[in-house]
Amino acid sequence: MVDDLIARRTRVLFVGINPGLWTEAVNAHFARPGNRFWPALHRAEITPWLVDASAGMRADDLAMLDRIGLSITNLVGRASARADQLTVAELRAGAPDLVERIARIAPAAVAVLGLTTYRQAFGERRAVAGRQERSLAGRPTWVLPNPSGLNAHERVDSLAAAYRAAWDGAAQCGWQDGQK
Repeated sequence: MVDDLIARRTRVLFVGINPGLWTEAVNAHFARPGNRFWPALHRAEITPWLVDASAGMRADDLAMLDRIGLSITNLVGRASARADQLTVAELRAGAPDLVERIARIAPAAVAVLGLTTYRQAFGERRAVAGRQERSLAGRPTWVLPNPSGLNAHERVDSLAAAYRAAWDGAAQCGWQDGQK
């Protein structure tokens, strides 16, 4: 289990599938060296510097993420070496809990990282990557590529473009920087 990283005001809530073993060990999302989440956020100019979560989150990283409104949670809390070790039943069981968390956090937008996982968890067999017609907890929802190195056909640049689309989409959905 990894603690959710929740900003006081959330522009985008990024939803991972589940924590990896390294991530759980250091209690920091996307911490495994080689995971492309943080490099993609930096390349997309969402974060002003490249976060290195491999040994845990630094105080200045946490303050910056809070300031920009970036939050992270997982669909399933159980850590595993690989996301494909989860069962469809676990994914489906995580969906209602995730929707409740989204309602509590009230982000401007939600970005689920993993198309196949989204399809399985929410029973949306025909879902395609990008903004969804269906919202989660009334929040605009994007389904984006997972940054794991196992998702080999994605590169940092393609991940950055996808993540930036959701980030910018949040602004189109009413997010205003500096709003209290």
